[in-house]
Amino acid sequence: MNALARLRPTRLTSTGIVYLVLVLVLVLGAIITAAAGRNFFSAGNISAILTGTSILGFIAIGQTLVILAGSLDLSVPYVASLASLLGGVTMAGQTGNIPLAVVTALGVAALIGLVNGLVVAYLHVHGFIATLGMGLILAGYLGTNYKGSAGSAPRDFRLIGALNIGPVPLSTIIMLGCAVLVILLLRRTRIGHHLYAVGGSKDVARLSGVRTQPPVVLAHVLCSVLAGMAGLLLLARLSVGSPTIGTQGGYDLMSIAAVVLGGTVLAGGKGNILGTLGGVAIFAVMDNVMGVMQLNAFLQDVVRGLVIVVAVAVYARRNADLRPARFERSRAARHTSAPTTAGGAA
Repeated sequence: MNALARLRPTRLTSTGIVYLVLVLVLVLGAIITAAAGRNFFSAGNISAILTGTSILGFIAIGQTLVILAGSLDLSVPYVASLASLLGGVTMAGQTGNIPLAVVTALGVAALIGLVNGLVVAYLHVHGFIATLGMGLILAGYLGTNYKGSAGSAPRDFRLIGALNIGPVPLSTIIMLGCAVLVILLLRRTRIGHHLYAVGGSKDVARLSGVRTQPPVVLAHVLCSVLAGMAGLLLLARLSVGSPTIGTQGGYDLMSIAAVVLGGTVLAGGKGNILGTLGGVAIFAVMDNVMGVMQLNAFLQDVVRGLVIVVAVAVYARRNADLRPARFERSRAARHTSAPTTAGGAA
């Protein structure tokens, strides 16, 4: 029986499904691009796809941490816009100002995340409402104080958005480095384990002796810092800060969609960064192919929406398929024990 159990095919994990879908999307993308007379695997196109993963990747990694903790962060596009403006205004085209600008932008982003985390963890306001309110505050500040683009990034800083190492953009390498650090945080540290526990069930975590507030606060701080890094990367590409660059990209909903597409449970407690990176890559490939096909923006949104709905439906169906097996075992156990109990009573 043990040998037969070992020979039984293992069930695909959510992450496995994501990367299987990514392979299918790559194959379809190559076919469609070839039909349009373009080479999907050219160095320029691969670099463009990887570049497309960088900004959404930063924000989606942070969003994964927040969702794992059972919360949400809708303020990320405004944090990215604010970081691009603070960085650009502080740099003012001077290379010597780069360190101060980076520290200022990321420090303000961390402070915003700290406020979000404290409100969610200690005032028990749901992350959806708390970060929606923070987003409105930031939108009001940006709209009042910045009427258009501001600041200027020096050439040395713009190289971050333009430099490639082989076919891989430097921004993608930095994003992947952040992903590795977050994976180590989740897998190798106590607070990373507590993050899963709190997201899975806050009451059970508390009864197990876990302090439930610090993981939630940390998740929001890291999410905002990563959104700030995305804002600095946007500054490096555009060379100026913009008050609307984050909202134009729709990074709040797109990051949540990438996380869900990557297999992370929206209620928290289950998921991983590798799945999120797969979800981000799927969106980047789809956007690239739809750009080649010159689909209009509304139709692109329709395609993205269909993919998200199908992915969530597949995960929901998969979880539903798992549940009856456990219940059947419980029911079978009850049926087995019932005659014995009756016999004992007799």
